[in-house]
Amino acid sequence: MAQAQLGLMQTSVVRSRQCKSCLTPRMRTIRATRASSVSNAASTSAKQAVQDDQAELGKTGIKVNSLAIGAWQWGDKSFWGYDTYGGYGEDEIRKAYQGIVDSGLNFVDTAEVYGFGKSEKYLGDFQRKTNTSVKIATKFAPVPWRCTSDAPVKALKGSLDRLNQKSVDLYQIHWPGFPVLNSWANDAFCKGLVKCHQQGLAKAVGVSNYNVNRLQRANDIMKDSGVPLASDQVQFSLLYRKHEKEGLLAKAKELGVSVIAYSPLAQGLLTGKYTAGGSKPGGPRTAIFSDDKLEKLQPLVGLMKDIGSGHGGMTPAQVAINWVMCKGAIPIVGSKSYEHAQSAAGALGWRLSPDQVSALDAASDNLQIAVGLPFENW
Repeated sequence: MAQAQLGLMQTSVVRSRQCKSCLTPRMRTIRATRASSVSNAASTSAKQAVQDDQAELGKTGIKVNSLAIGAWQWGDKSFWGYDTYGGYGEDEIRKAYQGIVDSGLNFVDTAEVYGFGKSEKYLGDFQRKTNTSVKIATKFAPVPWRCTSDAPVKALKGSLDRLNQKSVDLYQIHWPGFPVLNSWANDAFCKGLVKCHQQGLAKAVGVSNYNVNRLQRANDIMKDSGVPLASDQVQFSLLYRKHEKEGLLAKAKELGVSVIAYSPLAQGLLTGKYTAGGSKPGGPRTAIFSDDKLEKLQPLVGLMKDIGSGHGGMTPAQVAINWVMCKGAIPIVGSKSYEHAQSAAGALGWRLSPDQVSALDAASDNLQIAVGLPFENW
């Protein structure tokens, strides 16, 4: 019986080869056209799934993708090695923007300090040259010499010039004021956000690196002004769960404020691309990728691979990003290439099961690997 089945299979393969060799040019064209149509239909379906996966910014009514693309790398030489050791430049980030558009993503996060303004400038240029648009979030830097409610307004006008926009979708305070130097101006900065909204320069406003107490204070100021606080952008990932464990995520939910999570991949540790003894990223990130950390990560990475295989071959990075979304946050995924943007989009349109989220919680619970920034305690 087995021999008969094998014979039938061999005959089928031979006939298939013969049929292909007998195809006329017109028949080959028709077959290729049909294959292309199927591929295009699949691509369109995937793009629609990305576009349909949306979240609201706080209670503003503004809908964005459930995932944002981060543009910190766009022009940043010191940390990411733009045009130096990082191995990428303007051509790569231009393609990254095209990857954003092609995949159906529509939300990009930048800041006036990224690349000393280059990130905003590139984003504005790419939109203009391709006649496309995305929803933009940018940030105000409360450096020590800024200390009034007019400072955010002036800074945003500078950002809008670089972005070639009349307004942004979300304007955020990048971090609280510096202790002693201008931390006393934090209330003024929040009132400055209100001015930005009232003047039509920002459709929504938020904060970043604000702990529970500062978040509550900012929300109170905004509420008194009649302008809703849309978001708090903080570090959050499987390797940095401080804000979940200390109640920030719960407080934000209580207040109706969106949590936007930066470094959802712990600056690359959760991609699964790096192993002990292997190659490491260059620049300041090298110190993060110690062999000791990478060895401790392997059980978690192995679990992410197993979970990803059950979702059609999702990567560890896509699983890690999806976990953040399952926690109710909007992850920001950095992108400096077309492939990065496409991969990020692959984290949308599906969700981990509650059991998978719990398994990842347990596997990451005691991993003390990523560290927070001092801003969180100001």
